[in-house]
Amino acid sequence: MLVPKISSRTVDPKLLQQAALFPTVLYTDAQQAIQASGICDTAVWADARATDAKDLLNSGLTMAVVSAGDSAVDASRIAVRIPADTVARQGLNAAIDAAIAETVDCAGAVVIGLTAEQIAEGVQLARLCGAASAKIVGADGPVRVLAELSGGTWTEDLLRSVACAGADPVVDVEQLGELGMAAAIFAGSGLASDRDDGLVTTVVVDEQRVCLGVVYSNQKSLQAALECGEGVYWSRKRGLWHKGLTSGATQTLLGISIDCDADALCFRVQQHGAGFCHRSVRSCFGPASGLSQLAQVVAERREKAPEGSYTKRLFDDAQLLRAKLLEEATELADATTSEDVAFEAADLLYFAMVKCAAHGVSLRDVEHSLNHKHRKVVRRPGNAKPQFVSKPRAATERTSILSADIRPAAPGEQIRMRVFASNDLSPGESTALLQRPIIDSEEIMGRVRPIVDAVRANGDAAVLELTAKFDRVKLDRVVEKAPFEVPSLPADVRAAIDQAYANVHKFHSAQLGSDTCVETMPGVKCARFSRAIERVGLYVPGGTAVLPSSALMLGVPAQVAGCREIVLATPPRADGTVVPEVLYVAHKVGASAIVKAGGAQAIAAMAYGTETVPKVDKICGPGNQYVTAAKMLAQNDTAAMVSIDMPAGPSEVLVVADATSNPAYVASDLLSQAEHGPDSQVVLLAVALTDAQLAAIENEVHTQASRLPRVDIVRQSIPKSFCLRVSSMQEAMQFSNAYGPEHLILHNDRAADYVADVVNAGSVFVGPYSPESCGDYASGTNHTLPTYGFSKMYSGVNTGTFLKHITSQELTREGLANIGHTVMTLAEVEELEAHRNAVAIRLRDME
Repeated sequence: MLVPKISSRTVDPKLLQQAALFPTVLYTDAQQAIQASGICDTAVWADARATDAKDLLNSGLTMAVVSAGDSAVDASRIAVRIPADTVARQGLNAAIDAAIAETVDCAGAVVIGLTAEQIAEGVQLARLCGAASAKIVGADGPVRVLAELSGGTWTEDLLRSVACAGADPVVDVEQLGELGMAAAIFAGSGLASDRDDGLVTTVVVDEQRVCLGVVYSNQKSLQAALECGEGVYWSRKRGLWHKGLTSGATQTLLGISIDCDADALCFRVQQHGAGFCHRSVRSCFGPASGLSQLAQVVAERREKAPEGSYTKRLFDDAQLLRAKLLEEATELADATTSEDVAFEAADLLYFAMVKCAAHGVSLRDVEHSLNHKHRKVVRRPGNAKPQFVSKPRAATERTSILSADIRPAAPGEQIRMRVFASNDLSPGESTALLQRPIIDSEEIMGRVRPIVDAVRANGDAAVLELTAKFDRVKLDRVVEKAPFEVPSLPADVRAAIDQAYANVHKFHSAQLGSDTCVETMPGVKCARFSRAIERVGLYVPGGTAVLPSSALMLGVPAQVAGCREIVLATPPRADGTVVPEVLYVAHKVGASAIVKAGGAQAIAAMAYGTETVPKVDKICGPGNQYVTAAKMLAQNDTAAMVSIDMPAGPSEVLVVADATSNPAYVASDLLSQAEHGPDSQVVLLAVALTDAQLAAIENEVHTQASRLPRVDIVRQSIPKSFCLRVSSMQEAMQFSNAYGPEHLILHNDRAADYVADVVNAGSVFVGPYSPESCGDYASGTNHTLPTYGFSKMYSGVNTGTFLKHITSQELTREGLANIGHTVMTLAEVEELEAHRNAVAIRLRDME
């Protein structure tokens, strides 16, 4: 956007006020710039010598403009000036070449001086802008190019030429006044309407950039807004509209900006009166929330807090407020769980905002101070004041597994687990070993919720867009419908899938139980029968591995249960097709459709349905934390009317090994889980192993891991895992049951004797010849299992996962006569007369 330039201390104050509304202002006087940066929200730039740049930036300036060739402190905070005489001396083409080669890569902006003829030519300036736009400077986006006019006067045509090239014109503020601020903004920023009536969409936000509403502007209304410093817009019905002039709900204009496509304006305002909306509320989009709402409420209570209220006490009693601030700060410092930290931080923020309001400090003032501090380039040491420093403990605290310094194994470094001995651990440390890594569910939900909402609102279009964004695959359609065009597979692969299918089908068919019918008393017959869930969605992950086994483990029990419609969802390959092995399994299990999408968007599509994705009644299948979050969101939304199999976390295994175990077998089972992903959880319980016996397992882990194609993943997951040395199988089983692993492998000669001791586990692998891999693929059991300790209350996927049970009762006259008095008595106790009467009316007819 156009940049006003202030080169005189005698500028009309009104023009200075208007210039301060622009996103960026350039000062030629550094001291004047420092003063401005302390009182306004705009980004203040200033001409400077390279030797002074550090001090100026540390004073709060956003950017220091230095001469080309001068060294500077932080490249992203430096704008390099290429004067017009340099351009004249080198020639335009050569000067642009030099700027691209030497300046763009070492600055956050380029300020180039050009003549009117050079600006009008446009091509060379556009070339510089193109090179600058390809260079991203952190969160600030691409390198900016600013153009100054040498030896002439700005015209609207010249301003348009600069904007058309992709640069921002720098215009002396007094000349802006002569051109007309609004006219200069439209020309120098390339601002144009995409509407037939020529009006520019204008988003109105408050001090925290919370949207208050959407209106329209044109050049006339923008000029009026700049001149009076208030919210003035263009009404499609009434013309020029000075917001709140009659109602009192006026707006103080704090800043204006233009969107990246130069077809929309943003007005940042301080809203007065009842609010922006004509319904006398602050925003057209609902009430504020979070800190914005808190600041608003506290400010209102400062003016009219009820006598005797707690807030009134806080405003009136400075000592009470000080004590509460210290109390809440201490409680926040002492909080350890994520829930407690969030709770205590919220309390502290409340009392902090009361303190601010009591001294007339707004949230905007606090944010201005934060921004000012952020712009400093020299940081204080950050040491705590002596009175707040705790004395060091006499003994060094033991570091628990959750807080230890964990880093991946470097290439060439031994890949090994951490080792703990149970008799060396405190009770707290033993408990810490049972915990999984904390997942920030709120943060994940915050990312997933917009995805789910987008699919729910926009259906297939959203799925296509999100698949292109996250999977980088452009699809022409979301769903493949049966019958599928089954690709040819290598004979051994097809035979392996067929064998696995047969075993899984046989085991899950055996789980089908018969219906139950019981006569509880003469004439009272109660029954329970099962029915398949009609429509099920099966999520088959993709990502780092091809997983036809997951399609088998989900599809076969759904087929055995008799589900009428089976919908698979799986991420597409780069060419937009489905993995051939998964497609073959979908054909075998009788799937009706395959959704070519992964992640949260696939879950949302099946939960709510789209134009082509059938809505399902239950969603099953493993996935990452985003898939799990989407499943949880859908299950908790009554509008979706969908259930899920279970929550899930990273894949995990717990191996119990003793002196009878084969070290190579133990290592192979640990690694078969560790290769799933960097967050896989791998635990070894070493039962009465000597140092040499444990070292043999560790050596096998490193040797076998080094030969794996996915060794880079193992280098991350194994160092996060641990071995716990225990003295007996009894102690090992106690720990295992407390841990509740997804996979439990009993690696000893008498393994079958300990199956009876298993209380919590997803699936158990008994003995040295029962590797987890068999359960993962073909033994017949299901590999979709509860993780993260959920085996304490969830079962793995089975035939029953896809069934629901219905009860029925049938009473004869005799049966009703036998049970009627009991029913009526209980109904009277509960004072439900209609219940009692439903029996009584029948008994009277039977008399």
